[in-house]
Amino acid sequence: MAKVPKKVADRIIAGIKRFQPILAAAKVRDVGESDTVMIVTDMLAEVFGYDKYSEITSEFSIRGTFVDLATKIDGVPQTLIEVKAIGLELKDSHVKQAVDYAANQGIDWVLLTNGIQWRVYHVIFSKPIGQDLVIDIDFCALNPKSDDDIDLLYLWSKEGWSRSVIGDYHTQKQALSRFFLGSMILSDTVLNVIRRELRRVSPDVRIDTDKSRRYSSMRYSSAK
Repeated sequence: MAKVPKKVADRIIAGIKRFQPILAAAKVRDVGESDTVMIVTDMLAEVFGYDKYSEITSEFSIRGTFVDLATKIDGVPQTLIEVKAIGLELKDSHVKQAVDYAANQGIDWVLLTNGIQWRVYHVIFSKPIGQDLVIDIDFCALNPKSDDDIDLLYLWSKEGWSRSVIGDYHTQKQALSRFFLGSMILSDTVLNVIRRELRRVSPDVRIDTDKSRRYSSMRYSSAK
C-alpha cells in the first residue's frame, strides 16, 4: 500500500480522537438515521478529507430516488453511501438497493455505514449484479496509534482515492483470496510441479496429474 502522507495521517488521527466519543454518545442516545447522516457527513469531511460543500452530496437522484449521500471527485460520482441509524446492526441486505443503483449508473463503489461500522463494497457487474465486501471497519475500535488502522482509513480517503489505493488493495485482496489460490493450486502448472516432487520423494509411486488434481481438490475443499 502507498505510504500515507503525514498531513493526511495527522488528519485521520485527529479525526479518530474527535469522532470516537461523538459516536459513542450518539449510540447511547440512539439517534435516528437523519442525525446519523449528519455525523457521517462531518466524518467524510474531517476524517476522510472530502470537501463538505462540493464533494459530498445528498441530492444524487437515481430513477427518481435520492440516495442518502454520494461522494464526487471533479464532479464525477465515485461512491454511493447508504446510511442507517447508529443503533442498527448492518446487514448485506441493507446495501442491495444502493448496489443496484450504483450498477445502473456505472459506479464501482458503495459504502454502507451506521457511523460506527463502515463497510465498503465493490460492485460486481454480472447477472445478477453482486457486491464484494472490501473493507469492514469498526470506527470506535480503531487505535489512533496504529499504523494499520490509519492505513485502512487512508484507503477510503479522498487522497487515497485519487491515488487508486482502494482499487490496488481490492486487487491484492482478490489475488490472495482462498478461491484464487485454490484455482492456482489446481492449475496444470502447479500440479505438474507437485507430481514431479512426489516422484522425487517417492520414486516408486506413480501419480498422474488428474489424480493429483482430485486429491488437491479434496484437500482444498476440506480446508474451506
